[in-house]
Amino acid sequence: MATMNKSTRNIIIVALFAAGGGWLGIWLNSFMSGAMPRMESLGALIWLTTPALSGLFLRAFAGDGWKDSGFRLNLFAGWKWYLTAAVIYPLAALLTFALAWAVGVVTADGFLARGFGAYVSAAGIVLTGSLIKNIFEEFAWRGYLTPRLEAANIHPMLNHLIVGVLWWSWHLPYYFYFLDRAALEAAITTSFPVFLAIGLIVMLPTSILFGELRLLSKSVWTTFLLHNFINALSMPLLANGFLKVHGPLGFIFTPTNEGIVTSLLFGAAGWILYRYRMKTTKGSHNQHVPS
Repeated sequence: MATMNKSTRNIIIVALFAAGGGWLGIWLNSFMSGAMPRMESLGALIWLTTPALSGLFLRAFAGDGWKDSGFRLNLFAGWKWYLTAAVIYPLAALLTFALAWAVGVVTADGFLARGFGAYVSAAGIVLTGSLIKNIFEEFAWRGYLTPRLEAANIHPMLNHLIVGVLWWSWHLPYYFYFLDRAALEAAITTSFPVFLAIGLIVMLPTSILFGELRLLSKSVWTTFLLHNFINALSMPLLANGFLKVHGPLGFIFTPTNEGIVTSLLFGAAGWILYRYRMKTTKGSHNQHVPS
């Protein structure tokens, strides 16, 4: 019971940093003078780092330990999960684009006018800018919260639901304050309030995919790879004008990771991974039952 109480306490601490660290950073920025860009401010640093750093601190000094940290690459044993991480978004995006094109809500004029090479270049720029951010994100969500909730015997779907809600809440200060609003509005197909609501909806099935990939691979680096592929390949599509989404159904059919259809495909893939993990885990346990 003491171990469970300690585990619960530590999870709550990281959850509080995840939900509140950004607002703390905004409050601290209010005392700063000067015209430093918000994403280069002390507040942004606090927002970005506190969830992951609090988890690392609790592992080192508060009894969580490092056994389930997922820091190892596990490349040889888990190569198929790295392959899954690399292909899942391109496949989901292509399927969503085909459906969106069929119902007439998306066009690819930017690809036709500028060429695929321009898209690769834009994706490379996004990838470079996302690497550090995604390390801190994944070390918080899949490096700490997902495995610690698993260790606390939380049902996997509830585990992913909790992580998804915290993941979304962590983004709120980013959307409200740190991110340039003009850049955000160029990359979304709805109003800002609707975007926030859709963000929660799509975060939940996405969290299933990320969480199950993390638990199957036993490495946080698979989800780090997945996160980078999604950011790099998704963000330039609308923000750089390679795709145009038309009509009120755009937010459903956009092949970016903010689209409802894309997120449902993520959730379906996550559910398949979950069923596979349950089956293989049960088989592994059966192999060790004495006859």
